[in-house]
Amino acid sequence: MNIQKTISEYEQFCKWTNILHQLNDSDWYRPVKEGKASIAEIIAHLRNWDLHLIHVVIPSIRRGEGMEFPDFNSYNAKAFEYANSGVTKDQLLQEFTSDRMKLIHLLSNMKSEELLLETTANGVKHCPNTGEPYSLLYIIQEFIEHDGHHKKQILGVLD
Repeated sequence: MNIQKTISEYEQFCKWTNILHQLNDSDWYRPVKEGKASIAEIIAHLRNWDLHLIHVVIPSIRRGEGMEFPDFNSYNAKAFEYANSGVTKDQLLQEFTSDRMKLIHLLSNMKSEELLLETTANGVKHCPNTGEPYSLLYIIQEFIEHDGHHKKQILGVLD
């Protein structure tokens, strides 16, 4: 795992989201597919997970504890609620960018030993899909894939 490449790739999605400032409100709030989240909700959802990494996961890693993740559905529901609370598109995009860049800065200033330290995620030592041991860098790579999934969804609306 190349640490700087991974962190740079994580930052790239943040830069890509700048194109979303051009969206009209109809596209911003339209679900990416029937029964799915809107672009606004997706951005709020991604921001919420970045905040979780900043405020919960990284401090936990630094204390030598495992990573803890909340119930996804209820955590995502809070993000969706925020996206529909009246926050403007530009404000939400600015908050997402600001928080993602805070996270990038934190990751960039961590020692490689901290990023690569084998740890647990909700008590589990290895990813059930790959068998790889969990580390903060591994989780960031999973978040990059997660960003890519949502980017495809968003691009489907923009086409």
